Amino acid sequence: MQGELQRIVDALAAHAGRPALIEDRRQRVVVYSEHTGVMDDVRKASILRRQTTPEVMAWFRDVGIMEAREPVRTPASAELDLLPRVCVPIRHQDLLLGFVWFIDPDGTMADTDLEATGLVSELSLALYRENLLGELASQRETEVARTLLADSAATRDRSVRALREAGLIAGDGPATALVAQLVIPGQPPDEVARLALEQALVTTRRWIGTREALHVVRDDHGVLLLCGGRFAGRPSPEAAAKLLDDNLRQATRGLSAVERTVVGIGQARAGLADAVGSYGEALRSARVGVRLPALGRVVSWSGLGIYRVLSRLDGQQPDISDVHPGLERLLREQSNPVLLETLERYLDLAGNAHATAEQLRLHRTTLYYRLQRIEELAETDLKDGNERLCLHLALKLGRLTGRYRPEG
Repeated sequence: MQGELQRIVDALAAHAGRPALIEDRRQRVVVYSEHTGVMDDVRKASILRRQTTPEVMAWFRDVGIMEAREPVRTPASAELDLLPRVCVPIRHQDLLLGFVWFIDPDGTMADTDLEATGLVSELSLALYRENLLGELASQRETEVARTLLADSAATRDRSVRALREAGLIAGDGPATALVAQLVIPGQPPDEVARLALEQALVTTRRWIGTREALHVVRDDHGVLLLCGGRFAGRPSPEAAAKLLDDNLRQATRGLSAVERTVVGIGQARAGLADAVGSYGEALRSARVGVRLPALGRVVSWSGLGIYRVLSRLDGQQPDISDVHPGLERLLREQSNPVLLETLERYLDLAGNAHATAEQLRLHRTTLYYRLQRIEELAETDLKDGNERLCLHLALKLGRLTGRYRPEG
């Protein structure tokens, strides 16, 4: 199939008298001719990375390439380092399959009748066949991945056996789930954002090894399942998460709707059939990271501490006043917002006054005054272990629910 597509793109380039590049309908590079002459950074990056950035995708889609049925001339963009182009949409029975792109820096490309050559029809059929095969393989793998994240233990066991028999995974060693979350305030990810998410997952998976990981894009997040192989030892799932984070930021660069990205890491399980537990942990880790930016862009389940318990409450989270009513009174004390910071640091350090004063750079007398004021406002006794526990839990719950947002 690749040889047939290469023959067609070379013939199209020869007919047009300039280099040509073919993308599928998701704007992933399929094949390209020999390139000589003028090239912009977008074309160079597309050839090197085999894909177009979401920022460039959004630019072309705004021009109307997805609806086009005739060749479209697309304008230049100095911001994107993008030269003018001629885009020829490829359709089969009105189904959009992809695009042929020609760079046209000075607008001199003649309106050559590509249809008359028969090459566009050949390309349409070739892309249609490749699309069918690719979609079937992609759908099969996606369905199996979804099964591993949701269905019964027996069904998951069968799915793992099917993956191994089909040669889609190299082995069934330790399995760890990563969840990639896009933070888009007030709305679900649109098509371009979801494509950026999948692009990051695919790029990371290629580095790991396509047979040593599976990926799937769900409603508002993406999942990468690491299944043994190189990740049985080193490099670690944390290294994969860091790479996924880098790829997410690269893929979403220029998408103004995406505020930031978060990657959650679950704990390893013995095999893929049990990875659903790791997935649940990774998903909760990512969602805690969305609510608490101070935790960073990569958040692991093993490092969540008390948030592991609080995140499992989901929609049944108690009000902080149920955990300790005194915290509400402290939250209303706007005249001295440093009291909450002092209390949290003091409790985080297990009531160690010396360490608290050092970290907050306070004189010990100032610290004791603040702690006394906290006791008065919260009507509590910080020498009581149960009181300290309840206040500490209430503070962490306040952070998770947004009731307590410390400065900085």
